[in-house]
Amino acid sequence: MPISSPPARRQDISTIVALRGVEKDFANGIRALDHLDLDVKAGEFVSVLGPSGCGKSTALRIIAGLSPPSVGVVEWPAGPVAIGFVFQEPTLMPWADVSANVRLPLRLAGKDDRTAVTQALDRVGLKNFARSYPRELSGGMKMRASIARALVTEPQLILMDEPFAALDEITRFKLNNDLLAVWQALGRTVIFVTHSVFESVYLSQRIVVMTPRPGHVFTEIAIDAPYPRDEHFRTSPEYAGFCRRVAEALAKAMAGGAS
Repeated sequence: MPISSPPARRQDISTIVALRGVEKDFANGIRALDHLDLDVKAGEFVSVLGPSGCGKSTALRIIAGLSPPSVGVVEWPAGPVAIGFVFQEPTLMPWADVSANVRLPLRLAGKDDRTAVTQALDRVGLKNFARSYPRELSGGMKMRASIARALVTEPQLILMDEPFAALDEITRFKLNNDLLAVWQALGRTVIFVTHSVFESVYLSQRIVVMTPRPGHVFTEIAIDAPYPRDEHFRTSPEYAGFCRRVAEALAKAMAGGAS
């Protein structure tokens, strides 16, 4: 369950989740996060960008309630919300078909809504593969099934931890487009962790650039290009300009420079 606490300050009710002074220390003495502050508004697509080991995934796990912060709080101004989590690996059950894999969160919740499963598969383009097994799917299709599993409970907040990092560029571009289509259709909030400047600019309304470990927010950059975004945007001077700006911010963050 999400960690909930009384708001420490007055907040905009449109904020769906906020991290306040979050720090995370592990038993081996490593501090992954150091005074992380972050606000995410309902319906927003936010990417968290930073080098490997900067605490991006740790922050997601804290938001999801999978790991408690050592210091600080996670606030839910409008109350706790349903969360869907897409991990780096699809983590599908090899002995179960796609439909059964997607249905798993419903079964764990004591539900068996087959219509919801069909709708989730349809949203990610896997409706005709409901009876297929993971071994019969490509890497991109496995990730689609993982996304469908996260969507099946109709969560208000979707957390995505570098879901496309292991895919080839063509498949990654296609899934980026499909993810944006799903986000626009459903109006859910997405927090997307990535180490790709190009992916973060293409997908996001806002990019949160993190420092190396121990991670905290170095700067935030708004990507105010309109949606829907397509290949015209990906090859435009506007896109290149945003990528250059974000890459420069990331380089400064890694060098410990001023924002």
